[in-house]
Amino acid sequence: MKTDSMFDGRYLAEPTVFRPDFNQFQQLNQTQAWAMFFTASHDYTALGGNTELGRFFTNLLAAIAVAGAVGSLIYFGTYI
Repeated sequence: MKTDSMFDGRYLAEPTVFRPDFNQFQQLNQTQAWAMFFTASHDYTALGGNTELGRFFTNLLAAIAVAGAVGSLIYFGTYI
């Protein structure tokens, strides 16, 4: 079997953030950050290069937090 990957075997089990070529003080966008979250820091390109997907996940998380806060105020607000 022929593969075209050039990965060093000692870095395959480690998360991406501990590889020497990763942390060169580069900026991550939201999509790359969510990809690292979903893959447990193994691949920051898993979700592709679409920045709208990162904004969607960020806004979804904010909406869930706001809905939870409003819901708890409505539920516990009746006892105050």
